[in-house]
Amino acid sequence: MKKFFEDIKKDIKFKSAGPGKKLAEGGSSKPRVVQNSGPARPHHAAPTEGAQKAGAAAMARIEGQPRPRAQTSQDAIRLQVKRELEAEAAAVAATEKEKITAVEGSSVKDPAFLSVTGVYFTCPLTGATLTKSEREVHIKEAIFMRFEEDAVEASIMMVHTFNKDREKVKAAVDIISKYIENICKNPTEEKYRKIKLSNKVFQEKVKTVEGSREFLQAVGFQSIMLDVEGQEESEEFLVLMEHDPEALEVMKDSMDRLQRGEPVRAQLDHQPQTFRPSPNAMRFELPPEFYNLTAEELKREQQQKSEAVEKNTMLRTKAMREREEQRERRKYNYTLLRIRLPDGNILQGTFLAWDKVSVLFQFVRDSLVDGWQPFELVAPGGHKLREAQELALNECSLVPAVLLTFSWDAAVQADISAALLKPVLLKNIQTLG
Repeated sequence: MKKFFEDIKKDIKFKSAGPGKKLAEGGSSKPRVVQNSGPARPHHAAPTEGAQKAGAAAMARIEGQPRPRAQTSQDAIRLQVKRELEAEAAAVAATEKEKITAVEGSSVKDPAFLSVTGVYFTCPLTGATLTKSEREVHIKEAIFMRFEEDAVEASIMMVHTFNKDREKVKAAVDIISKYIENICKNPTEEKYRKIKLSNKVFQEKVKTVEGSREFLQAVGFQSIMLDVEGQEESEEFLVLMEHDPEALEVMKDSMDRLQRGEPVRAQLDHQPQTFRPSPNAMRFELPPEFYNLTAEELKREQQQKSEAVEKNTMLRTKAMREREEQRERRKYNYTLLRIRLPDGNILQGTFLAWDKVSVLFQFVRDSLVDGWQPFELVAPGGHKLREAQELALNECSLVPAVLLTFSWDAAVQADISAALLKPVLLKNIQTLG
């Protein structure tokens, strides 16, 4: 079986590799993958029939094919491996095209001169490091793979992650909760254990939300064709066959999990880096991902900067200046911050433009040996940042790239001579070009 999967991967990667290259030619490198250092996963029992059906239904829905009645675990894994590699090849190709287009439209031509290679994210399910364009596909694949372990958990992730309209999600969750509450209150009433799929409420409120049917099947509902009084043809129903007290308690617990569910989102990788003392600490060259602008808008911004001197000579009201500053802040999705430490070494990290100041302080604290001690961060112009501030980084004009100065609080400065970075960061210290 292992050899079979390897053959599938080789065949798909060969077909998606594009035109060949000479052996001497270099290839593009992929982003690093963060290894999951958490505890080993406990051994899970083989997936139940309900879990297999829910997983099969989820993948069939995405494929746009009729939902299979039954599918073996082995078949599901085989299909998933093929789909995963096809998605990976498509995502990598799209990413490369996006990078080429963006760089051609910016003033930076050689990636070697960039202050940071790009913006990366970490998948909370797999620990993989991803580019922005890879996030959605990777997370979907990771959720589908969860059906083998916990179909209820995977279907809840589907409901809250695959659907962008939060109001529709809430409406579907409320209706599904009502189904379950009615069953628990009236466990012997057969009518409450049957859901007619042609029902208007189900069609408009539940079916339209991805993952809702998968959840119902994961908690025990089965698809059955039943005769309907007054109709010649039978109709499809979701029917709950078991209703013993223990099963009902498990279903209620699953309902609570569904109600508390949250979207699975990739987390920004701060990419902590350290540099030796350098006169180039204030020189920044950012990749296009940092800007909330298209390539054409980036060109236009360069022209606008050349007109800034003339504009600053004009008499403007305070309200006009504030509106202009707000527009300026909205240009950036991310910010690259450097912190100069007392020994001259420089700590660098990538942040969301709307991250709170407290996120920056925590990043610095996590990077220092004595990070638990009180310290100060000073922005250009001598402005001291305060950790308790509820302001975002862009509201403090800390975008798109800024050099900050670190100093210990006066109360502990006499006891600490320097801000020592953790050994894991010092091990990979670099020199700014």
